[in-house]
Amino acid sequence: MTLSGLLRGGHSPVPSIRSVGTAVAGCGYSQSDLLDHFAVSDPKIVRLFHASGIRRRFLTLPDRGPGGSPPEESPGRLRAKHQRVALDMGSRALRACLDRAGLGLGQVGYLCCVTTTGLLTPGLSALLLREMELPSTVERLDIVGMGCHAAMNGLAAARSWCVANPGSVAVVVCAEVCSAAYVFDSTMRTAVVNSLFGDGAAAVALTCRPAGAAQERDTERPVPHLLSSASQVITSAADAMRYDWDDQQGRLSFFLDPQIPYVIGAHVEEVVDRLLAGAGLRRSAVRHWLVHGGGKKVVDAVRVNLRLTRDDVRHTMAVLRDYGNLSSGSVLFSYERLVDEGVARAGDYGVLMAMGPGSTIETALVRWEEAA
Repeated sequence: MTLSGLLRGGHSPVPSIRSVGTAVAGCGYSQSDLLDHFAVSDPKIVRLFHASGIRRRFLTLPDRGPGGSPPEESPGRLRAKHQRVALDMGSRALRACLDRAGLGLGQVGYLCCVTTTGLLTPGLSALLLREMELPSTVERLDIVGMGCHAAMNGLAAARSWCVANPGSVAVVVCAEVCSAAYVFDSTMRTAVVNSLFGDGAAAVALTCRPAGAAQERDTERPVPHLLSSASQVITSAADAMRYDWDDQQGRLSFFLDPQIPYVIGAHVEEVVDRLLAGAGLRRSAVRHWLVHGGGKKVVDAVRVNLRLTRDDVRHTMAVLRDYGNLSSGSVLFSYERLVDEGVARAGDYGVLMAMGPGSTIETALVRWEEAA
């Protein structure tokens, strides 16, 4: 059975991405706005913010305290903010995703929710189900703590569910309230984190048509089929991205090792080449590259080591510029930009890639095919 045969209804059904939707919350802040908001004057931190390649981020922040002091939020208030904002953004992204595909809430059979910026029990999936009045029979999965690459893990889980349930709709929702996981002090450690992340949510819907059945045509554009995935866990750098407990602040504090760009760059060729080798492809066969915007240096490391052009990562850099690092949702924001651009053609290959704690690189291979 050839690859094209599989995609056209052979013995192994191949799931497709039906649609994507995104949402943000809070207010849009420039880097200068944020430096003013938190009364930052250290020249090193100021340079760090302005060298990030970020023009604006959306964050849910309290008003400045008495005398213009940086705002203080207790761990309890941060948790409540995470739940409130994640539900708001997640529900709006999910509804936008379904509306874009002409799907109704009652058609959702599987819901995978991804978040790292707060712990909720019951999980975000149950809260979203209640908030949006999704069917009580929806099968659910909550992915917590995997960080910026977790959308890829959610896609892998949804892909497997779609293969086992052809004709049904699976949705992955990434909701990251990064402003509920900030620590504000005068250290460079926290400044690096605070210079990058923004609040955002993204949702993606997948379906898998039964073998031999005609796919419902809800778009004139070709749709991407999820062919395969590959991952690489860099155990020697397992602690390079992590949460620590800050006793002085009384809350979790995220840590980013400055060596992360070099660690990712040193391993990205291996995992991408393994992904492509499974389909008998070379890198030159890939037309669309959708990379997590982990930061300017990280994207540059990926681009240089894979020998990509700046145009190849244009969507990644545009999302980083306009929203900052959105954690797990970033790669889906980039995918939405590609969809809106409308340049993907039947037969095109694409690679989705995200990096995060572990240290981990997650990838997926897609191929666009005519909708019917």
